[in-house]
Amino acid sequence: MPLHQALVIGPAWVGDAVLAQPMLAALQHNHPDEALHVLAPHWIHGVLARMPQVAQILTNPFAHGQLALGKRRDLGRQLAQAGYTRALVLPNSFKSALVPWMARIPIRTGYVGEMRSLLLTDARILDKTTHPLMVERFAALAYPATTPLPKPLPQPRLVPNLVEQGHSLRRLELDPGQPILVLCPGAEYGPAKQWPARHFAVLAQHWVDLGHQVWILGSAKDHSVGESIRALASGAIRNLCGKTRLSEAVDLMALAHQVVSNDSGLMHVAAALERPLKALFGSSSPHFTPPLSAQARVYCLNLPCSPCFQRTCPLGHTNCLEKLVPEQLLAD
Repeated sequence: MPLHQALVIGPAWVGDAVLAQPMLAALQHNHPDEALHVLAPHWIHGVLARMPQVAQILTNPFAHGQLALGKRRDLGRQLAQAGYTRALVLPNSFKSALVPWMARIPIRTGYVGEMRSLLLTDARILDKTTHPLMVERFAALAYPATTPLPKPLPQPRLVPNLVEQGHSLRRLELDPGQPILVLCPGAEYGPAKQWPARHFAVLAQHWVDLGHQVWILGSAKDHSVGESIRALASGAIRNLCGKTRLSEAVDLMALAHQVVSNDSGLMHVAAALERPLKALFGSSSPHFTPPLSAQARVYCLNLPCSPCFQRTCPLGHTNCLEKLVPEQLLAD
């Protein structure tokens, strides 16, 4: 039975939350007497719920960029009553370090940035050469500053809830009896990370022609692109975008025989579930946040103009994804 509690200020992106899982596992291993509580936006809770290391999930109520100093003070006072022994602040913003400081948590660990060193008792200077991957940067915070990060670092892992998986299958009237291709055509960051719907449709049609089925997963924002894929293909294709909570999407993806995904949060979910994965990179780089799984294969054209890390293509053509044709994936 844990005697103490530690607070983790979690990321605001689904993929980043998945990449934080090895850090949570290291914390649990290094401090078995501490229960881990994670403060994160509500849209992240679905992946945190599939991490056995997380004892409690708390809601971070603040919108991106919102200071809300009074509300942060109130939350800090509320969290102070829990008696947390340590806090780890994963986002690099000044605001994210305010709440654990206001909660007077005695040990507050995070990287230096945005003039927040005074809010941290254990302020680390990030060495991007030593830790080029985001998963490494998170994991290093679970160890003393002078301790080298163990290598190889365990890969992120999510554990589906099989009982809730069964509920989702029945509610959505899905039959896992035939091989399942899961398509993840969304990308919250922007269209420069989204493979064209017509390319996804070619893969969907190929899969259906083999006598299999296709599930399209994503948020409500991805419903229209899911419908575009269905309109361009035919057969056993289900557009589930917006019809599942994130935790349900995790459980359903665990049944996939293959996943094809843009560089997105669901790409990292598929990797953490160890599903055979084809990951598509356009404006972003697989050298910073790659899918961490031996089952994953990355597709990236490495054009001279990429990665540009822009939400929309500054050149107006998105050739990094347009010219990544589905035949390249089908050939593997």
